[in-house]
Amino acid sequence: MNETELIQQICNGNPQAFRYLVKQYERLVFHVAGRLLNQQEDLEDVAQEVFIKVHQKLPEFRGDSKLSTWIATIAYRVSVNHLKKRKPDVDIGESQYELFQHSRVSDENPEQLTQKKELKEMVRQMVDRLPAQYKTVLSLYHLEEYGYNEIVEITGLPEGTVKNYIFRARKMLKEMLVKSELKRDSRYERKEL
Repeated sequence: MNETELIQQICNGNPQAFRYLVKQYERLVFHVAGRLLNQQEDLEDVAQEVFIKVHQKLPEFRGDSKLSTWIATIAYRVSVNHLKKRKPDVDIGESQYELFQHSRVSDENPEQLTQKKELKEMVRQMVDRLPAQYKTVLSLYHLEEYGYNEIVEITGLPEGTVKNYIFRARKMLKEMLVKSELKRDSRYERKEL
């Protein structure tokens, strides 16, 4: 079923079609909202609110953009509005990050796998320390693989600002990685002495 048929089915009151839409786009909604929100309960509430809004506003969808971009825009705006009402103070649990990690069979030895896992965890923690606007734009670009125009549409930010945020986020991550490596090297040197 293509997007147009799916939208028609939902607008005609087919609950199965809407369940299909939710299943198809829930990962995207959790990802966009998860980049801004820090509490699991908030994330679930926001995701529910996003899909309620999607259902209510679907008859207004004109098809000027992809359905995924339109849903991501709603997820972003609902998350921003939720943040305005509440202060974030707790990190999202590991369960949300499992949505974004791919499991696969590997020929790598256990030591390489452990190092790779530690590096991924360290990068994830560093991304989480970025300011919300950088974290969101960087995630949309690299993890969701949206282009600049789609990120502009989702966030409402000018294209120059989006590019600037991605550049700054990368620069901040690089600086954090360098500092982390320096700390790790100094700890290693102390252990050898």
